[in-house]
Amino acid sequence: MSVLNGKKILLGISGGIAAYKTASLVRLFIKAGAHVQVIMTPASKDFVTPLTLSTLSKNPVYSSFYNEEEQDAEWNNHVELGLWADLMIIAPATANTLSKMTNGNCDNLLIASYLSAKCPVYVAPAMDLDMYKHPSTLASFSALKSFGNTIISAESGELASGLSGEGRMAEPENIVAFIIADFESKLPLKGKKILITAGPTYEAIDPVRFIGNHSSGKMGFDIAHSAAKLGAEVILISGPTNCKSNHSLIKLISVVSAQEMYDACHTYFAQVDVAIAAAAVADYRPINVATQKIKKASDQFTIELEKTKDILLSLGQIKEKQFLIGFALETENEIENAKGKIQKKNLDLIVLNSLQDEGAGFKTATNKVTFIDREFNIEPMELKSKDAVADDILNKIKAYFHE
Repeated sequence: MSVLNGKKILLGISGGIAAYKTASLVRLFIKAGAHVQVIMTPASKDFVTPLTLSTLSKNPVYSSFYNEEEQDAEWNNHVELGLWADLMIIAPATANTLSKMTNGNCDNLLIASYLSAKCPVYVAPAMDLDMYKHPSTLASFSALKSFGNTIISAESGELASGLSGEGRMAEPENIVAFIIADFESKLPLKGKKILITAGPTYEAIDPVRFIGNHSSGKMGFDIAHSAAKLGAEVILISGPTNCKSNHSLIKLISVVSAQEMYDACHTYFAQVDVAIAAAAVADYRPINVATQKIKKASDQFTIELEKTKDILLSLGQIKEKQFLIGFALETENEIENAKGKIQKKNLDLIVLNSLQDEGAGFKTATNKVTFIDREFNIEPMELKSKDAVADDILNKIKAYFHE
C-alpha cells in the first residue's frame, strides 16, 4: 500500500508543453490510491484537455473562478480547494507561474488556491534551458524554498525548442517516486520497528475441536495499519482471523496456538522498539490432545487443562529498550486489576477494556478504552471506532519517542 493511499492531491497545471504529461501523472496518483483534484490555468488547456483530466481523476476540472458558460454559475472556492488538499503539486510550473507564486500575483484560480493551501506544496518546473538558468528563475526557486515549498528539479533531455539540456519537467513516474520518498522520510515513526500481536489463539482438543475465544483480530490489525501509515516497520503476529493486510510495511506471521505465538514473539522481540500485545491469548490448553476425533460416547466429558505461557509477562522480564504495551479485558475491579498487570508484567502502558462498557470488547467495530501508564496516570477515552483507538495508541508511542 502506497503512502499516498487515501491522500487528497491538488494538481495545478500551468501553460507549458509539458502539460501533456499530466494525464499520466493523474493516472499514477489514482493508481497509488490518491484522490486527485485538478486546477488548470487557461493557457494550459491548449496542451491538454480538461475532459481528459476529468475522466482520469473522476472529478470536475477547474480553470476559472466561475464557469462563464453557465447562466447560474457558482463560484469555484479557491479557499476550499486549498484547504481540502493533503498535498499540492504544480506541474508543469512555468517561469511565469513561478514568478506569480513568488510575488503573490494572484490573477488566476491556480495561484489563488496555492496562496490558500495549508499543505505541503511541490513544484515541478518546466521551461527552456536558458529560462531555467536565468537569474530571475533561480531567484524564484530560492524564494519558493524559503516559503517551505519543495522543488522537484527539472531533468535534462530534449526540449521543445530543439535544444537539449536541463529544463525538462521530471517524468511523471519520477515525480510520484519523489513525493512518496519525501513523505516517507518525514513520517514520525520512520525507522522504528513495532511488534504487534492480534486475534485469538486456538488450543486443540482433538483434530477438529479447540478451545478459543471471540476475538476478531480487528483491534490488532487496526493498530498495525496505523503504525505502518506512520512509517513504522510492523511485525504482526496473528492468530486465526479473517482480517487482511496488504501494506508493504507489515510482515504478517500467522500462528494458531499460544505456544506458537509465544515462540514467534520471542523470535522477534529483541529486534523491535515497541511491542503491543493486543491478542486474546488462551490462558489454558488441554494437557492431552487426542490424535483422533473424540466420539460422543457419554453424557459428560472432562478435559484436563494446564496454563499456557504468559507471553506479555515473559516479554516484560527480558525487555531492555522496548516500549511495552499490554491490553487488559476486565469485568470487575478494572482499574486495580490493570494497575496490578502493569507492575507484574513490567509494562509502560496498558490499554484497559471493560466488558461493562457498551460497544467495547470482541466482535464490535468500536472500542472504549482507558489508558494507564507505568506511573498510574489514568486517561479514560470516549467510545470510538477501533481504527480511531489505534490512532490514539500510536499517538502515545509518538509522544514517547519525541519527548
